[in-house]
Amino acid sequence: MTDLPWREAACAGLLGIGLSVAGMPVYLGWARNHGWGQVIRAEGPREHQLKAGTPTMGGVVLLAAGLLAGLWWSEPSWDLLVFRLVVLVGAALGMVDDLNKVLKRRNLGLRARDKLLAQGLLGLALGGWLVATRPEPGIVFPVLGFVAGAWLVWLAALGVTCATMNAVNLTDGLDGLAGGTSAIALLAFGAVAATSGHPDLAVGAVGMAGASLGFLWFNCFPARVFMGDTGSLGLGAALAALALLTGSEFLLVLIGGVFVAEAASVILQVAWFKATKGRRIFRMSPLHHHFELGGLHEVQVTLRFILIGVVLAVAGLLVHLGGVP
Repeated sequence: MTDLPWREAACAGLLGIGLSVAGMPVYLGWARNHGWGQVIRAEGPREHQLKAGTPTMGGVVLLAAGLLAGLWWSEPSWDLLVFRLVVLVGAALGMVDDLNKVLKRRNLGLRARDKLLAQGLLGLALGGWLVATRPEPGIVFPVLGFVAGAWLVWLAALGVTCATMNAVNLTDGLDGLAGGTSAIALLAFGAVAATSGHPDLAVGAVGMAGASLGFLWFNCFPARVFMGDTGSLGLGAALAALALLTGSEFLLVLIGGVFVAEAASVILQVAWFKATKGRRIFRMSPLHHHFELGGLHEVQVTLRFILIGVVLAVAGLLVHLGGVP
């Protein structure tokens, strides 16, 4: 246990919190002066229309703080560099989407197919890194086995990256929800990385988790700032990269169970609506809106989802460590 980077990770987490809390007021002043307010979609709950004009794109500060905090790990690390690049590309994609909304004063950003294309290319690039650094040739036919294995890695990286980025993005619909659940998942993957021979990624993950916690100081109900697609796509990219780089992508389904449920609710709602020509499974999707329209205050929904996230994260760590002793 002495080789685990607990001290470095703790320092990175505290630094992430500090940088996020210190940097956000500066950004808020700048965003208000430039009128960078959120445009609320008309299809959402009526109460959310009161949030129109709240400064958005706070994910810029969140992710910058998280990436800077990760510099606490000063030893050379290609995996940590790849992690940072993936987060930056995810954030850049989200920023383009946010700027389309903010500057054009509408709730529609990039087209869904353009987003998916960019996410897919990011996933393929990450898969290429995994193939280059973690080759697993076949036993009977080494060459054929390697080629088949490479394609599986690429497909897995593409699927995990696209699914995770969009799932976190869908979860970002209530004050504090995406930030809180992401912080928990990032902390869990920090522990996974630390106990699976990736101390560099552990420090990077905890630094990003700390920045997410610092962001909650301003994003808890009633939110003074939203992370925007910049933050949600960047955090989704971070979780996907951590899962793939640590070889624990299956754990992501459990640790990120809240994100899975949110994305599944949208898929099921759309599929059922089309199949039945207008009938619905949920009052509204994503899932958090279903409970909100059922009479729960958004703070109740957020806190309960975060508590579920904690339980799932602990369960995921138990699975990773080999179950209950």
